[in-house]
Amino acid sequence: MKKVLQLCPLFILLLVSTVYSMSNKEVLQMIEKKLFGKLSDGSEIFAYTLKNQNGMTAKIINYGAIVVSLTAPDKNGKFDDIVLGYDNLDSYVADNNYFGAIVGRYGNRIGKGKFLLEGKTYQLTINNGENHLHGGKTGFNKKVWSAEPIESETDPALKLTYVSKDREEGYPGTVTITVVYTLTKNNELKIEYTGTTDKTTIFNPTHHSYFNLSGNMNTTILDNELWINADKITPVDNSLITTGEYADVANTPMDFRSPKKVGKDINADFEQLKFGLGYDHNWVINGYNKKVNKIASLYEAGSGRYMEMYSDQPGVQFYSGNFLDGTAAGKKGVKYQHRSALCLEAQCFPDSPNKPKFPSVILKPGEVYKQTTIYKFSTK
Repeated sequence: MKKVLQLCPLFILLLVSTVYSMSNKEVLQMIEKKLFGKLSDGSEIFAYTLKNQNGMTAKIINYGAIVVSLTAPDKNGKFDDIVLGYDNLDSYVADNNYFGAIVGRYGNRIGKGKFLLEGKTYQLTINNGENHLHGGKTGFNKKVWSAEPIESETDPALKLTYVSKDREEGYPGTVTITVVYTLTKNNELKIEYTGTTDKTTIFNPTHHSYFNLSGNMNTTILDNELWINADKITPVDNSLITTGEYADVANTPMDFRSPKKVGKDINADFEQLKFGLGYDHNWVINGYNKKVNKIASLYEAGSGRYMEMYSDQPGVQFYSGNFLDGTAAGKKGVKYQHRSALCLEAQCFPDSPNKPKFPSVILKPGEVYKQTTIYKFSTK
């Protein structure tokens, strides 16, 4: 009897070790790695497919840290891909829509690509009319990132890292950015950013997935019901650069404080909509406190899919796919038509470096930039 009791601790230790090993093995099976393609210089690009315990998947490549596909169940339990993208690497290399990418260093526009920082004027690459957009001609969306799957007992994750050299696209300082995508057991795609620099710079990355919750990319998003927790927008001029002022959304087509169909007012005779050819504006989040809060939601009645957006950023850019024109042949050969998807991009405000009233986007040596944005999926 005494010998049996002496063996029990060893038996328990072996049992725990076996269970732990099985758990790790199961986690690794939740992340599948496959070759996605090769760049012209021979660089291999891999696709990492995360799968949570509910069957939801997120396919991410280490080119542009791009979310290639994201599947979610509808009200009948049917899974569909709900983001725009391509089936092959060459299409992403040629893409100018930023499908699914991490964009930066600065998401959104900087007027004439110029800003003053510590008494010095910097000129960035001009790639959007007379302005700088989404990090320039070869921003983060066109870079090869290092990728590392992260083990977890329940939530598969992928860590991607890129080092942006001093004066890349005109930006000062060498910046290291890390993005962790996690597909949680609660059907959330969580995106966590960190960034550091060796010189004072500006930094405002964001995520650029185009969502169509119906899963049918031949339809528009005009019947989707959108809610944004914002009383104000940052209005733009005719070149889509913010004026530096704030404008109330009350009694305008920009009011989404109660859920409203995207198409209800999109063609209204309203100057801001004419400038953007639809919605392409930054909403100023109410009660911003630097913590992760619910800032927006989207509902598609046909499928019953409901997406909630949480972030610790002061703004969200809502873009209604105004420049999609049917020329981009996406997954399964579908040509993405006008307003067939929309973007909700958590961010600081456009052209903040040139607008004293706007929140600061300055990052200094010794500081750590952090952002968390979550897209949570359910049905109703």
